[in-house]
Amino acid sequence: MTTDTPITQDVLTIPRKAPEGDKKNLVGLTREQLREALIAAGTPEKQAKMRTGQVWQWIYHWGVRDFDAMTNLAKAYRALLAENFVIEIPEVIRRLVSEDGTRKYLVRIAGGHEVEVVYIPEEGRGTLCISSQVGCTLTCSFCHTGTQKLVRNLTSAEVVGQIMVARDDLEEWPVPGAPKDETRLLSNIVLMGMGEPLYNFENVRDAMKIAMDGEGIALSRRRITLSTSGVVPEIARTAEEIGCLLAVSFHATTDEVRDVLVPINKRFNIETLIAALRDYPRLTNSERITFEYVMLDGVNDSDEDARRLLKLIEGIPAKINLIPFNEWPGSPYKRSSNNRIRAFANIIYQAGYASPIRKTRGDDIMAACGQLKSDTERQRKSKRQIEEEAGLR
Repeated sequence: MTTDTPITQDVLTIPRKAPEGDKKNLVGLTREQLREALIAAGTPEKQAKMRTGQVWQWIYHWGVRDFDAMTNLAKAYRALLAENFVIEIPEVIRRLVSEDGTRKYLVRIAGGHEVEVVYIPEEGRGTLCISSQVGCTLTCSFCHTGTQKLVRNLTSAEVVGQIMVARDDLEEWPVPGAPKDETRLLSNIVLMGMGEPLYNFENVRDAMKIAMDGEGIALSRRRITLSTSGVVPEIARTAEEIGCLLAVSFHATTDEVRDVLVPINKRFNIETLIAALRDYPRLTNSERITFEYVMLDGVNDSDEDARRLLKLIEGIPAKINLIPFNEWPGSPYKRSSNNRIRAFANIIYQAGYASPIRKTRGDDIMAACGQLKSDTERQRKSKRQIEEEAGLR
């Protein structure tokens, strides 16, 4: 297997060509792209760096959507901006709140498509789970999201826009003139929603660079975790161009089982994936890789699986995140028993690795891990149909 195999799928990022005369959305542009857009609209080149910084701060630090509110800009310049640009984020069409405080947003993006975003409050932190694609191409057999076919990649505006949607709802934008508040309700981002982030690398990278920018949303790279199912050629690139933490949807200790659970394994098998992961901590100052492992009754939860897992990850700075399977209508698997999960976790722990058992959050509103799916695609397929698509029949 060669690493120069093309891995970026032939899917559209932008669903349609914008009509002639449409104003350009400033959300999602990199600093350089924003500078170029302002110059093209008539900003003198000598002022472009300063204007870029000002507009950037209004959008991403203050959360302003109205050019008239950008009070440190002259009225004539505000009018020029309003004539040429918009500041638009995805539209929230449904907001659900779980009994445990988890919030799930169904948001609509260009083309009428929908994605789901989940905010999980915890003591001392708040994590936002964001999506990178409409649907998913990977068809992991235990994942409800994977039963929805891939429609398209999200743009960088649609990725960072999910963060802005949540900050709107949490009322977390600072108020000019008010005392500075260091409390962060949205303190962490996980790219674990719909889609495979590394099949939409450029847009995810640009969105995360915006999120990490110190003059805007200002989240540390250590507060961002990208989860991949194992797109091997893009793993080193993630370290170099984003630098965030990495999580891997691992879920099995043999190629035979992982081929069924995570079909991308047929392309980049366990040996190939582990080899790529061994290099990742070195590229990001020896930070731990999270191995995500969903616990499926009688499939991947034996003591032998735990011992094989330890042998595979030997020498990699790691923690093992054990995920009790979140069942969904028609799912072909069952959750491992609490006793089995604890026994598995204990083997990992005794070997010196952190092995937290993830607490299920938001399952009453279908917001738990593996349950996200656009409402327009939430079809209740028969159990037989799902098993056939997952290769289990």
